[in-house]
Amino acid sequence: MDELKRIIAKNIADLRRGAGLTQLELAEKLNYSDKAVSKWESGSSVPDVGVLFEISKLFGVTVDYLLSEDHKIPVKAMVRGTIKSRMHLIITLLSVCLVWLLATVVFVIIKILQIWDDSWLLFVWAIPVSCVVLIVFNSLWSKPRYNYIYISILMWSLLASIYLALLSKNIWLVFVIGIPGQIIIALWSGMKKDSKSKEQKMP
Repeated sequence: MDELKRIIAKNIADLRRGAGLTQLELAEKLNYSDKAVSKWESGSSVPDVGVLFEISKLFGVTVDYLLSEDHKIPVKAMVRGTIKSRMHLIITLLSVCLVWLLATVVFVIIKILQIWDDSWLLFVWAIPVSCVVLIVFNSLWSKPRYNYIYISILMWSLLASIYLALLSKNIWLVFVIGIPGQIIIALWSGMKKDSKSKEQKMP
């Protein structure tokens, strides 16, 4: 078992270094802590089967590759994983840009037709819409544990949008809703971290 731990540790470390990732960057991609990655690479603990599968997918290798010793690092596979991550980032940013492009096009049309004096509010509403896009793509491809940041921005920008849309009514009390909302988000993110820590401590 100790020999297997050593082999897995070496393979993970070699693949990570070959892909130009730090322990923290790898941990974030797997939604784990850098301490967990450090333990895997030192051989003091072994990732469970699910994590081994995620690591194999990330670097474009098989699980067997992670468990065997006699092989060369597949540079092409690692480059493929890095390119895939870049493509995910580009797609996410393009989607956010499309939100702002749409807001700009509608703004210009409204200005030309002169049908709405407060058309600048379109850009205010584009902020929470952008947050929704970021939350969706972040959940699919990136670091779901950071979603609480985007959710916080979504909530406050949504409240701000409502306030500015009804500025003449002076409904500043709408921001009070954000206080319990932020507490709930903070508690939820704390629960997610505690749950992940328990998983990492399990043998």
